[in-house]
Amino acid sequence: MYICSVETLKKNKKMKKKPIDESLNLTRNEEQIMILLWQRKRAFVNDIFEMMPEPKPAKTTVATFIRILEQKGFVGYRKVGRNNQYFPLVSQSDFLSNSLRKMSSTYFQNSYANIVNFFAEEGKLRRKDVEDIEQLLKTLKRRKR
Repeated sequence: MYICSVETLKKNKKMKKKPIDESLNLTRNEEQIMILLWQRKRAFVNDIFEMMPEPKPAKTTVATFIRILEQKGFVGYRKVGRNNQYFPLVSQSDFLSNSLRKMSSTYFQNSYANIVNFFAEEGKLRRKDVEDIEQLLKTLKRRKR
């Protein structure tokens, strides 16, 4: 679950970060840690552990996930005394774009219309969602003129 506003995503997109290796996937736990790092910008293992919801994994497990994220190129660190302070190397907006692109190509024949149609057929689109999509389409059409 992504807990951020569109403005935050736009701001994160402007950050100079390394490109995502498209072949790498994150586990649910790794993704949860990335979300916490995107919120905090910089954090120590203990900070991330404290932010995790119950039931919390062991602190050593959190440290292991962070090391894996570092090996995958999603997280960097700097030494602060005897501890490492971790920070994201991949912006949340880049990760989200990459994830949606992969989902679209894998399940929806590279069609975002198919994604919207899927949610519509599942009854998952609220009236407000439809209105927002219509407004977005109007705005996009005006920009293309």
